[in-house]
Amino acid sequence: MEHADKLQELVSIARDGERFYDEAGKEVSDPTLKMLFLRMADHKRNLIRALSTRLAANYEDVPTDGTFAGTVRRLYADLRASVSDNEAKVYVTQLEETEDRLLEHFQSAIDSINDPALRAALLRYAPDVRACHDEMRTQKLRLAA
Repeated sequence: MEHADKLQELVSIARDGERFYDEAGKEVSDPTLKMLFLRMADHKRNLIRALSTRLAANYEDVPTDGTFAGTVRRLYADLRASVSDNEAKVYVTQLEETEDRLLEHFQSAIDSINDPALRAALLRYAPDVRACHDEMRTQKLRLAA
């Protein structure tokens, strides 16, 4: 399958987000943020499932792990949150960075893929990827105020 590497990369980055949201949801005490993080993790699972199905249908490997960068960001956030008096702000800031990364790679994949069917499939998920990013950016700005 042409561009399998792009889809695999997106699955890995989305998996970073899924795991980070799940972990952050367990760590924060604010019930509103807990619910937000659970919902965002579900969005990532849906994206992973859709992209993984496409990879598997084309007999391509489906990544089961996230990325090294995602693991480092998650560990960094855990460390910062453990010494911060505002754990919510730490997690939201780092999760927004995770959303930035997914959005950047997602848009890059859309721009570089010339297979019309694959490009159309990615374009179907682009609004959700953008909405998740924008929601976390809004949360980050709210907590910074």
